[in-house]
Amino acid sequence: MDEDIKKQLEQLTRAQAGMQHGFAALHKSIDDILWFQKMQDVARLDKVVFCGPPPANTLGQSPQERGNPVKVHAYTFLPKDVAPGAKLPMLVYVHGGVHANFSSSSDHIIKELVQQGYAVISPDYRGSTGYGEGFYKLIDYGGLEVEDALAARDWFVENEPLVDPDRIGILGWSHGGLITLFNIFRYPEKYKVAYAGVPVSDLVARMGYKGPHYESLFAADYHIGKPARENVPEYRRRSPAWHAAELQTPLLIHTNTNDEDVNCLEVEHLIKSLKAAGKEFEYKIYENAPGGHIFNRIDTKLAKESRREIYRFLAGYLHPANPLE
Repeated sequence: MDEDIKKQLEQLTRAQAGMQHGFAALHKSIDDILWFQKMQDVARLDKVVFCGPPPANTLGQSPQERGNPVKVHAYTFLPKDVAPGAKLPMLVYVHGGVHANFSSSSDHIIKELVQQGYAVISPDYRGSTGYGEGFYKLIDYGGLEVEDALAARDWFVENEPLVDPDRIGILGWSHGGLITLFNIFRYPEKYKVAYAGVPVSDLVARMGYKGPHYESLFAADYHIGKPARENVPEYRRRSPAWHAAELQTPLLIHTNTNDEDVNCLEVEHLIKSLKAAGKEFEYKIYENAPGGHIFNRIDTKLAKESRREIYRFLAGYLHPANPLE
């Protein structure tokens, strides 16, 4: 290829990537407005910034900030009506996606939690979209993203007087389920209870069935750097199913046999590993529940019943003021 044409193509590729991140930032700003509009009747909402640990890979940082702690944005929700002197149980809500963010499409779940009397914090951990290319390239799937979620938990406890530090749980779906699992595996003293919905559980198996494009997200030079077949131990290290022996926290797991994103085989591996390790936990495997990967995050009767299962489980340990029956 002619060298000039090659340079032009590289410039166009960089420009396109810049535009994509610019559009993502614009979308994020619009979605933030939607969050405030959707929640104004039931919650006091704020968006805060704190620091997580320095990145494992500094390719996403500018020379001026290289090695500095990572600045993380998070959303906080407090019920509007709180009895004088009351303390609130708290939940860390972890969004999913390899590269995604805390979207207002989750407003119905956050409303359900706040109406029960929970304080909620949800971090846009490193690698989330809407904060520019540098933040996007700080991704550390199954690594320091876990620490960002923990930092969100600690920030809320330290900065919000209404939070009861003795009643804290964590929940998430998909990749958020993976981060949830690693939080309770690594920091069991920090959480009373956890829910993992359709959690990513085995990255080695996952790379085998997801295909080249998905694999490339992990093999990028700013991420793990190699595909799973070239570094199985690293992918295994980032897979909850291989850490089942570390469970100490009450845990509920849901999966669905027709999940088109996180194949049920991953979650079954996790469940079997927990059983083999002699762990006590609760789980339910739904059979071909409509909605696939998001079966209990939609608006069907089954989805609402499944969420009630989750809320009853959480309430048994966190005792919110207005638990759902």
